[in-house]
Amino acid sequence: MPLTDEAKAVLRDVTTATLTTILLKKGLRNVWIRGAMPLRPGEERLVGEAFTMRFVPAREDLATPASWASPISTRTAIEEMAPGQIAVIDAMGIADAGVFGDILCARMAQKGVGGLITDGAVRDLSGVRATGLPVWCRGVAAPPSVAGLTFVGWGETIGCGGVAVLAGDVIVADEDGAVVIPQALLDEVVEEAPAQEQMEGWIIDEVGRGARLPGLYPMNEETRARYDIWRDLGRRRDETS
Repeated sequence: MPLTDEAKAVLRDVTTATLTTILLKKGLRNVWIRGAMPLRPGEERLVGEAFTMRFVPAREDLATPASWASPISTRTAIEEMAPGQIAVIDAMGIADAGVFGDILCARMAQKGVGGLITDGAVRDLSGVRATGLPVWCRGVAAPPSVAGLTFVGWGETIGCGGVAVLAGDVIVADEDGAVVIPQALLDEVVEEAPAQEQMEGWIIDEVGRGARLPGLYPMNEETRARYDIWRDLGRRRDETS
């Protein structure tokens, strides 16, 4: 299923915590990208298809400032990005060299790229923030990428923060981090996510009324019956309004 505007709208209302629960029920435990946290407090939820990029450890004859002009470079990769895509960058967790800085992020923002997710670091912090590009990363480092990394390509399967990411997988990121939804499961997740969020919202309301957790979370048969009545009444009200 392609990531339609309708699917995006659904996922913007679903937390990454809820998505990990849904994917866990489908047998996927390893979907949360370790080390990728929002660079700014209060960053809005991000949804988009992954544009994958991969670094390997620096090798002195390859990781040089001259390599930035190579056809296989981060600069060339950025020009291949489409509006709304999210750059997902495998930096192997290395956080003492910044994979991208303010100039690269400014170009991505100008192209309408959705954001940047990496298990590594960025550099030029104030400049990156000024671009407005949403960024999830491990931290900040002054040295450039070639001080610790060699860029080797884009559009291939990568491992970012310990998670396998394929080009075109769907990324949802919020204040809890970034989650990968396999493209093949997107339609199922989009269909099930609103119901999961609604149910968890009802449970929160019940907790607010003083309900005890055993039998509520997870629900026993009695609680499930009460929830079903509440849900069905809401649907009928929506149909008649």
